Amino acid sequence: MARTYFGTDGIRGRVNQSKMTAATALRVGQAAGRHFMRGDHRHKVLIGKDTRLSSYMIENALSAGFASVGVDVQWVGPMPTPAVAMLTRSMRADMGVMISASHNPYVDNGIKLFGPDGYKLSDADEMEIERRMGEEPELAAPEDVGRIKRIDDARGRYVHFAKSTFPDDLRLDNLKIVVDCAHGAAYHVAPDALWELGAEVVEIGTSPNGTNINDGVGSTAPDLLCSKVVEEGAAIGLALDGDADRLIVVDEKGAIVDGDQMMALIARSWHRDGKLAGGALVTTVMSNLGLERCLADDGIGMTRTKVGDRYVLEEMKASGCNVGGEQSGHIILSDHATTGDGLVAGLQILAALVRSDKPASELLNQFTPVPQLLKNVRFNGGAPLEADSVKSAIAAAEQEIDGKGRLVIRKSGTEPLIRVMAEGDDPQQVERLVDSICEAVAAA
Repeated sequence: MARTYFGTDGIRGRVNQSKMTAATALRVGQAAGRHFMRGDHRHKVLIGKDTRLSSYMIENALSAGFASVGVDVQWVGPMPTPAVAMLTRSMRADMGVMISASHNPYVDNGIKLFGPDGYKLSDADEMEIERRMGEEPELAAPEDVGRIKRIDDARGRYVHFAKSTFPDDLRLDNLKIVVDCAHGAAYHVAPDALWELGAEVVEIGTSPNGTNINDGVGSTAPDLLCSKVVEEGAAIGLALDGDADRLIVVDEKGAIVDGDQMMALIARSWHRDGKLAGGALVTTVMSNLGLERCLADDGIGMTRTKVGDRYVLEEMKASGCNVGGEQSGHIILSDHATTGDGLVAGLQILAALVRSDKPASELLNQFTPVPQLLKNVRFNGGAPLEADSVKSAIAAAEQEIDGKGRLVIRKSGTEPLIRVMAEGDDPQQVERLVDSICEAVAAA
């Protein structure tokens, strides 16, 4: 059965077009509700959302779907994706839902589903929900319709959890931190957690209005954070994305630090402390070759997966590793969370910063990256990677760079883009090979 709704990270699309409509959300609620009805207890679902204008519409449609098949609904309001995963487990819900399109603009939205264990659903679960969405729902009897309730203290529960991942013997006193919440789901909880740990917090991206999420702010647009850190004389800056499962760091000089450097710092420090499980870091094909070489120098392995934090997590579980993530800033620390958590990852970076007594620019310079270039080519339907001209361009590039670098070409799982990445010790060669493939894709 081919997938109609689910992509690499739940369901995502343009609001009120194609699959991201209130009608779709209603069917998702009905299908997922029935799928997770196991046992004779009263079933419940926990629903969180980011700050998009459409999140209210999707929330109500989902809730109607769940309630119509007899599932009680608990709303936690604007809340990071990892908070929804954590609260689903701690509140013994049968499933969790996060309404968000992550780093996308407000015109998009998405639905992410979690099982009772707080983990994102397996492919098999998603396929079964899709199958049920195509059938007439089995509605509850009038007396069994689900109830809907708002959980007022959910924000405080997550702040307490996040703080519990920070070492008890450390404080953030006298540390000025700029935090950029992308006008998204963490606009309250991230500044609150940092302030409660003693930091002097400078906030940006904490005034959501429904349409400004990720607009010139957040982990995918860090320029404002870079200038603000320098202007404020801050020790470090933290940028989250719309649903706060992604983190980008800015050092005191205003330089951007990506997920590879952060993973290197966490993996190496945990390795020295005897806390790194599995003897390896799990990351994706997009992580820099310099990271792999850096870890190897410390006797730490590195396992690559295809792009997507769900695939990183699957490999972590299979290999017994507790640190994994993506260059884009999704960092999974399975000792603490079942999914990427930007705030928890940021607290690990801050703990290392406090203990090292080094400036962020020195601490986070863990390795020298191998020259790497990523370009995106937008396409309008079809399958450009299947074109003979594109296949020939890719084959020629692979032959040229073999043994001297890496080439990764893939279709985005969330947008109509072909992503072309190459890395190697010769930056001119890297740029030439990427451009040759991009030109072939654009002409296909």
